[in-house]
Amino acid sequence: MSLINIKDLTFYYEGSSDNIFENVTFQIDTDWKLGFIGRNGRGKTTFLNLLMGKYAYKGNIDSSEVFDYFPFMVEDPSQETIDIIAKLYPENEFWKICRELNLLQVDADVLYRPFITLSNGERTKIMLAVLFSMDNQFLLIDEPTNHLDVAAREIVRDYLKQKKGFILVSHDRDLLDQCIDHVLVINKENIEVYQGNFSTWWENKKRQDAYELSENNKLKKDIVRLTNSAREKSLWADNVESTKIGKKSMGHEKNIDTRAYIGEKSRRMQTRRKNLEKRREQEIEEKSKLLKNIENTENLKIIPIRHYKEILVKMEEVQIYYGNLDKKLKKMEVTIKNGDRAVLHGRNGCGKSSIIKVILKESGYGGLLTEKEVIHFNGGITTASGLIISYVSQDTGFLKGNVTAFAKEANLDISLFLALLRKLDFTREQFDKKMEDYSEGQKKKVLIAKSLCEQAHLYIWDEPLNFIDVFSRIQIEELLLTYRPTMLFVEHDKAFVDKVATNVISCE
Repeated sequence: MSLINIKDLTFYYEGSSDNIFENVTFQIDTDWKLGFIGRNGRGKTTFLNLLMGKYAYKGNIDSSEVFDYFPFMVEDPSQETIDIIAKLYPENEFWKICRELNLLQVDADVLYRPFITLSNGERTKIMLAVLFSMDNQFLLIDEPTNHLDVAAREIVRDYLKQKKGFILVSHDRDLLDQCIDHVLVINKENIEVYQGNFSTWWENKKRQDAYELSENNKLKKDIVRLTNSAREKSLWADNVESTKIGKKSMGHEKNIDTRAYIGEKSRRMQTRRKNLEKRREQEIEEKSKLLKNIENTENLKIIPIRHYKEILVKMEEVQIYYGNLDKKLKKMEVTIKNGDRAVLHGRNGCGKSSIIKVILKESGYGGLLTEKEVIHFNGGITTASGLIISYVSQDTGFLKGNVTAFAKEANLDISLFLALLRKLDFTREQFDKKMEDYSEGQKKKVLIAKSLCEQAHLYIWDEPLNFIDVFSRIQIEELLLTYRPTMLFVEHDKAFVDKVATNVISCE
């Protein structure tokens, strides 16, 4: 066990006017299992890179630990996996890697396959096995479950439950609840450490936010009352002072007594006024300490339209083929009705995204697809005439330029689009930045905001929550439960699926 001490850490990117971190101080124990939480673009990956020594910064990071990062970079994925590991980690011990792979339910034979041929799940498990096989390392694990199916997530979750000594960046609430014993959270104004899992932290945060909002409302009322009272006392004191001046024409002795009495009364009123002003200033200062870390998650809005037909999509005995027609998937039966929020469920590679592509192409929306893979199918697909679809793809790599130009090109209501991005925690300064420089979570939010601007009969979202922060996930859940659009989606976030999906379509 050792400590990592961060003191007065300040960091900003070259050319930026804003600090990512400013005078941040906290301490963590290397035996902890830390979940790292924060809004998209707040600097989670940046902080991990600072621990790795990749950027210059002000302040101190004091630690005797050797840090290692997931996912590690693979320059030539065509090489066999074991050769890649040997180059990156010459000191690795093969038997230890095999031990960890066994815990992750992966056969060691994958080490002798080209890395490029491995599935996302296999790559994730190999990287974790290699890093946890190294002794005396503190691991920085950055979103390990993105693109993993439910089964693979459960294996990774159960594996991490047995480990300690890591920081885990994730927005998967189930994973965080199962795997961590402390929370490291980037707030608006600071970084804090809490004991417990995600649910413990979330309940405490809701209570703290509710308390601060209540106190804020009380203080606002008190400030108004004190301001009005101070104004009244000031007027009274001024009136009394003018009365004292007006008494100068009276008899000498009586005049002195009266003026002394009025002067004392005026002095007491002035003192009382000053005391009221001091109290008001103190309460204003107290109020300024509140609400700094409350995350504003305003309600989102969507305007779905209902098709006159009850069944929007029907697939009967559809079998999908890839490329040279050698690879084929099982025959599928899919029915999407008005009001459904259907989730496609199954392991990676079972054809979830392929079903979406076929529906889009058969509905006349093939131009929305950026994937180049050729897909053929047999069987019958019927889509309702005039069906309007809004699509969110897995891929964000095509996003270029700033969001205003993107909105114009997509014929969106620019004011509505930007307002939705603001509600999804974008600052106005980000509107002028290139989307290529956004975090992956921010890129996904651009696609979701676009979809929310579009009036459609059917919303098709393919893994929409990859990289998106917890606050926005809950925001999107509430939106879908409020407006109940007809949807077909692929998502592996168990908490989200359990709340949002009305029916499950199994692809296995």
